[in-house]
Amino acid sequence: MAGCASVGPNWHGAPVAAPDAAARPAFLRAPANTDATAPSARWWEALGDPVLDDLITRALTGSPDLAAARARIAQSRATLSAAKGALLPAVNVGGVAGEASLPGALLSRNGRLSEQIYGDDFDASWEVDLFGANRRRVEAARDRADASLASAADVAVALSAEVARAYVALRAEQASAALLERQVDCDRRLVGHAQDRFAHGTTPEQSVDSARSTLAQSESDLAASRAQITVLADQLAVLIGREPGALDALAAKPAPVPLVPAHVAVGDPARLLRHRPDIRLAERQLAAANADLGARIADRFPTISFTGVLGLGGTRVGEAFAPSTLIGLILPQIKWNLFDGGRAAAQVRAAHGARDEAEAQYRSRVLAALEDAEASLTRFGNRRITLAKAVEQRDAAAHLAALQETRAQGGTLSRADALSSERQTLRAELGTVSAKAQLTTDFIAVEKALGLGWESEAPQE
Repeated sequence: MAGCASVGPNWHGAPVAAPDAAARPAFLRAPANTDATAPSARWWEALGDPVLDDLITRALTGSPDLAAARARIAQSRATLSAAKGALLPAVNVGGVAGEASLPGALLSRNGRLSEQIYGDDFDASWEVDLFGANRRRVEAARDRADASLASAADVAVALSAEVARAYVALRAEQASAALLERQVDCDRRLVGHAQDRFAHGTTPEQSVDSARSTLAQSESDLAASRAQITVLADQLAVLIGREPGALDALAAKPAPVPLVPAHVAVGDPARLLRHRPDIRLAERQLAAANADLGARIADRFPTISFTGVLGLGGTRVGEAFAPSTLIGLILPQIKWNLFDGGRAAAQVRAAHGARDEAEAQYRSRVLAALEDAEASLTRFGNRRITLAKAVEQRDAAAHLAALQETRAQGGTLSRADALSSERQTLRAELGTVSAKAQLTTDFIAVEKALGLGWESEAPQE
């Protein structure tokens, strides 16, 4: 077997799909607050939120999607074991007990003769993998088993990111709901003030209607925000493998939006290409397609097999185990399909096409991964600017509201104007909450684009 050659193309690694990017020391769009050092696999711990840490841990152990991915790993490993079995001899054991009726002419008698027959036998068969068809199939099965591991890792990456996104959205919605409650209270005071002024004839009725309309909109926004809190809590529950309602206690207890660290390690493009599980998945699928091509080419060559039979038997029960009745037989066989109407050649061409398709998909996946990383880094870098401007707007609005309140208390400004300034401050606060949540969400997108999070899943595989 060791001297047998495997025909078809050998695997020498995936093609270099993006040589320029792989040679770069850093990402093109990496913002100033990042560096090319290796990032942490458990990236969510940088957010400093123990509740989030616990939710992701529970998701990685309880998610049905991840359980399904692990089941696919077991299936692929079983397929690999079956493929390896084709390289070994097959041995069968059997026994027989019965009655045979033979024409008398065969035994120089008139009529028919009936005899009792007893026996047991062992038979073995072995196909010499002369041109490597079975070895190529083992190679393909091994590549697909590796692909199933990469697929499970990809599920873990997506799952940890999705849990983090939903959690950040939940915390942002809780903060927004609290601000909307204050806004509703402010709008109610504006309605009361408008009604008082209308009653005294100092403002038209349209002012009252306008204030009531604004209040109704705020109350509608608050109701929608409270509903979204419930939706997000149920989404998180399902992500960790629980039923809706399991995290209602989490929904009822607000907490701040997790903030990203001041400095973020993102690695470099070469590390990304080595690390992202979806790229590894595409590479293993390409390797499997390459092995399939080799198997199809080998199928066009002759096959040599040996069949051996060893048995004992006779017309009495005792003869089924008597050494004197031993019968042995070895039959070599060679097969070569010289004409099949072009079927084998067509199968080789189809395998060539499948390999070319897998290579194109691999190149596409590499380019998409690089684009994903660069785009995520661009959004992440710009989002810090957005947050900084939102904070400036909030601080300016709060300062103005304080001045307006002082003037209203001094009688130089109407209470309605002071309340309007207070409302503007609340709106600016809502904008700041949204900007904080979006910054953290963009950080999560960066970590997902880098393919982080699956190392925590590796022991489970």
